[in-house]
Amino acid sequence: MKKSLSFLASFLILVCCGTAAALTPEERANIEVFRKASPSVVNITTTTLIRDFFSVYPQQGAGSGTIIGKDGYVLTNFHVVEGANRIQVTLSDGSKYPARIIGLAPENDLAIIKIEADRTFKPLPLGDSGHLLVGQRVYAIGNPFGLNSTLTTGIISAVGRPLTTEAGVVIENVIQTDAPINPGNSGGPLIDTSGRVVGVNTAIFTPSGGSVGIGFAIPINSAKKIIPDLIKYGRVRKPWLGITGVPLWEELAVALDIGISRGILVSEVVRGSPADEAGIRGGTFPVQISRTVIYLGGDVITEIDGREVTSMEDIREVMRDKREGQVITVKLFRRGSFMTVRVRVKLKT
Repeated sequence: MKKSLSFLASFLILVCCGTAAALTPEERANIEVFRKASPSVVNITTTTLIRDFFSVYPQQGAGSGTIIGKDGYVLTNFHVVEGANRIQVTLSDGSKYPARIIGLAPENDLAIIKIEADRTFKPLPLGDSGHLLVGQRVYAIGNPFGLNSTLTTGIISAVGRPLTTEAGVVIENVIQTDAPINPGNSGGPLIDTSGRVVGVNTAIFTPSGGSVGIGFAIPINSAKKIIPDLIKYGRVRKPWLGITGVPLWEELAVALDIGISRGILVSEVVRGSPADEAGIRGGTFPVQISRTVIYLGGDVITEIDGREVTSMEDIREVMRDKREGQVITVKLFRRGSFMTVRVRVKLKT
């Protein structure tokens, strides 16, 4: 009997050790990344009330998210929770909790939700997406088609891609990967081999509805810039100048006898705005142009930090990457002469 037991024990040891020994270094790395990361990836299910002419009915949605704080903050996509009336998260151990929206950034397709539970959670560390290389191995963890805690692997296929969302917003510098991403993966993490989040899986290119090896993730560095604002303010604070204006063209400039034919004619300046504090002047004489009332007599902005501006979009583009407290130079045309003013950047809450 003792010999039989000894033989059985030896056999089990050989089987177990043989199985472990059969694992390649790559397989071991895959297993370790999943073991450490999966408890921090949640399945998100949403209920949205849809109204038609006759009734109100619930519509279900699903996605993924990454726990980024011990207190239950979760990073996900905006489109995962957009319009949701009820949100529930499911952890890898099967436990379920309600969650609520904390902050939304539609233009970045990102959102923060918070798990409502009296416990602490395991956050997943955030990495650095600024130095990703094409060919670098990455992992995607999520809940494709509702299948919880699924791991897929691939590489970085490209960086710096522009991505147009369903809302028509262009997100710059997106990561392209061939790690399979499917419906339900949205909002989940793209992870490097050290187990750190380098992206938020957000979209795929597919002619069939399934993964064909072209997936996209928002760089985690883009997310890290706005997470504090989403948690504190519920939205992203943006640099602003604080003016309303109209672009000049030659015929308008001649008709108004302005003396310059390119730039932004400042119609109004918001009180207390950076432009107001810098002394930029709006107009005082109201006129109506194509159903829009503008005020004449104000400054014409021609350049910001040496960049020519000919539309309000140009101004928004220039201001987009400015930092709070940064001083910028604005070139103006006022009463027949050019001048330069210094503007201290503020973030609009």
